[in-house]
Amino acid sequence: MRGYRAIKYTLFICCHVFWVVSAVLAAVGIYAKIAKEKDVVDTLMLDPALLLIVVGSAMFLITFLGCFGALRNATCLLKTFLGILTAILLLQIAAGVVGYLFTDTVMERTEMLMMKAIVRYREDQDLENAIDFIQKKFQCCGVESYKDWSRNVYFECTETNPSLEACGVPFSCCINLQNQTVVNTMCGYGMQPLQEKAAGLNVFTMGCLEKIVWWAKHNLLLVAGLTGGLLLLEVCMICLAAAQISRIKKVHQLKNAKATRSRLERKDSSWYPAFADFDESDHGDGEK
Repeated sequence: MRGYRAIKYTLFICCHVFWVVSAVLAAVGIYAKIAKEKDVVDTLMLDPALLLIVVGSAMFLITFLGCFGALRNATCLLKTFLGILTAILLLQIAAGVVGYLFTDTVMERTEMLMMKAIVRYREDQDLENAIDFIQKKFQCCGVESYKDWSRNVYFECTETNPSLEACGVPFSCCINLQNQTVVNTMCGYGMQPLQEKAAGLNVFTMGCLEKIVWWAKHNLLLVAGLTGGLLLLEVCMICLAAAQISRIKKVHQLKNAKATRSRLERKDSSWYPAFADFDESDHGDGEK
């Protein structure tokens, strides 16, 4: 009995934690979507707010099934939770294998997606903040190089571009000096026409795609640990759900067996002994 309770409440606590986290993600995404302007990017992969809503809502539904199913011993909900979680695990493994076998194709797709994000840099505040964060965090600029920002209409390096940011790069590409407290948002102006060596004195010139790949290779243990930890957590939750379903089935089988035995005992109790003595007077009184 203690083992069953440990399985039940461990699964409930794990699902409840992820349930709360998913609710927060969905709420943040909804708030960001409502707060932003109407004419913004609506593509899932290029809209952080929409991505948060979709991921948070999916996690909320899945973890609710596991949380409520574990608490109420509902095998139908637990089986649904188990099936969805198993499918997600298999999809993740398949995506990893496909990504490893077709690395060049994955890199090309990623590059195209990042280029689209640069083109739409000023169209969505959330996307703009995400790109700025990545460029600051990885100390990079653009996808392949800092000149990729010419694809954006505001930073396009042409004589007919009336923008003040023409031929420049965002401030997140700039190399900040030590002890600098005030951000100079104009530090990237006029950097695209410069050669890489000259521009490298003021801004980062390496593309973010190459820098992210370089970071992943030099932090392989961290990436592998996070990935393995996530997969292990999913496997543990699958095992817990399967164990609880098995325990519930055993309890139902025992109850059915007890019910069957009790019915048989009630039938047996109505049978008369083989040499029972019947008093005819009792029958006569009964007939009267």
